[in-house]
Amino acid sequence: MKLSRIQDGRETKSKSYMWLYQSGGHEPEHPIVLYEYQATRAGAHAANFLQGFSGHLQVDGYAGYHALASDTCILVGCMAHARRKFDEALKALPKESRKNKTGMAQTALRQFTRLYALEKQFKDLTIEQRYLLRQEKSKPLLEALKQWCDDNVSKTAKDAAIGKAIRYTINQWDSLTRYIEDGNIQIDNNAAERHIKPFVIGRKNWLFNQTPRGANASALLYSLVQTAVANNLEPFDYLKYLLTELPKLGRHYEPEALDQFLPWNLTEKIKPLK
Repeated sequence: MKLSRIQDGRETKSKSYMWLYQSGGHEPEHPIVLYEYQATRAGAHAANFLQGFSGHLQVDGYAGYHALASDTCILVGCMAHARRKFDEALKALPKESRKNKTGMAQTALRQFTRLYALEKQFKDLTIEQRYLLRQEKSKPLLEALKQWCDDNVSKTAKDAAIGKAIRYTINQWDSLTRYIEDGNIQIDNNAAERHIKPFVIGRKNWLFNQTPRGANASALLYSLVQTAVANNLEPFDYLKYLLTELPKLGRHYEPEALDQFLPWNLTEKIKPLK
């Protein structure tokens, strides 16, 4: 995202960032999607936003998240990011070499495919059932993948695509495999990736926000729309309802008065998505 003129100390066409936070778990009771504009990618922004948070926090391998790890905030890795590294390594190979089923990238990708196939099987199970089956079936596959990475890391160059993929997986291993410790944790954070995609697509259409104020407004609007979608509400109708009913509260109201406008409290008033 680029800002087109100087405001609040931001230089012309400077790069800025949209952070995304989303409630986790396989079936969160109240799905929430929040976008936050920030001028930089510094991990301090996430630390400030998540101050007081306790639980599992699923993130990619960005080093800025490491400072968030604590006894109460447990980082969980994203297996899709690790898999993507090997997919990139496969695409970096000459076309003929990609057909070699015994190649390093191909071998690793088959392991990821097996892990994801298990997750598909476990999708509709209870949290406890998913945990037990992950321990029984996923854990051995993960142990085999780790052993394979350890055996092959010395055979690859650090700057080679396959070398980067193996080293990323080894370095992130503890967080990548943490999902099998709790049946409510996802194998990856693709749900958040799906919610950031509409903003990325939109950004390509409008090219940039002109000011930080506009970027903040975009973050607010996208938060409302995507949270409505996550709760299976028609976003246009939800926004229309908010703009019609919120002014009726007047200028002075208790914060609790806003609870009635949360998406999960409006399922009988707002039509669902088709």
